[in-house]
Amino acid sequence: MFDNIPTVLKSEEIVDKMFRRAKKVEVSYSRNRLAMEKNLSIAKIYTARDVAVSTLRKYVNTFPYINKLHPFYRSLLDLLIDKNMYKKSLSSVNWAAGRIESLAAKYASKIKGVGRVEEALKFRKQFYGRAASILKDIHRELEYLNHARDVMRKLPDVDVSLPTVVIAGYPNVGKSELVSRISTARPEIASYPFTTKGIIMGHLERGGKIVQIIDTPGLLDRPLEERNKIERQGILALRYLATGIVFVLDPSETCGYSLEDQEKLLAEVRRDFQVPIIEVENKADLLRTDSKRLKISAKTGEGVEELVDAIFEMVRV
Repeated sequence: MFDNIPTVLKSEEIVDKMFRRAKKVEVSYSRNRLAMEKNLSIAKIYTARDVAVSTLRKYVNTFPYINKLHPFYRSLLDLLIDKNMYKKSLSSVNWAAGRIESLAAKYASKIKGVGRVEEALKFRKQFYGRAASILKDIHRELEYLNHARDVMRKLPDVDVSLPTVVIAGYPNVGKSELVSRISTARPEIASYPFTTKGIIMGHLERGGKIVQIIDTPGLLDRPLEERNKIERQGILALRYLATGIVFVLDPSETCGYSLEDQEKLLAEVRRDFQVPIIEVENKADLLRTDSKRLKISAKTGEGVEELVDAIFEMVRV
């Protein structure tokens, strides 16, 4: 999702890059030393300008506009970065690019009108100094953009265009095993900003139709009062993504949690997510109840095909 955002160089790194490129510039030999020095100074200024401006504009063009992102990502970034600082940083970088462009045109024009070699060298050095000063003025903004880049690249790469089913339930009820069982390929593990474990992502395919399956360890596997504020907001972000939920219960209680506690969590998930929910009792190979819930065994595959039917019916793709 955010893989195309480049590493943001520090101010001094851009300055060094700018001067290195300019230093390599050469022009055709001329017996007229003044004309040659004027052409060389202008060429060096334009080269330095191109390096600085292209570098800065690359950042402006590749960093996303947060307000145009899918609400899922927008909600996550609201929690993880300072949006005002982010916008200010992009604006400052864009300003710096425009200012360096203007200065290059100004000093190139000055050099064209000089009558001595020393004046050409003086104006070239003045441009270098002012361009470097502008870059140093935005060092904090560049550093913040690099921080924002690091945050964005750690976000889960979900396909927001696909119908998405979120797997919920207490730890050890068999959620991850279920994702592995129904996924058409080995599920991927992606980072998620509020959990110690990565989210587990898989895809369910049938007849050319695809459903995205996501298990979120650490978010939808314990009561609300045990979650901190950021985790609760992370759950709100998931609401923008979920087309439906499969809530997995373990009536055998071998997961270490009572069925009563599991049903309380189910009630909380129902309250937090206004989407269809399929209630599933896993570990049917160990225990079957008389409830009307769908009975499956992620371990043996029992009932899994019926669950897949129910998922496609729920998301209606």
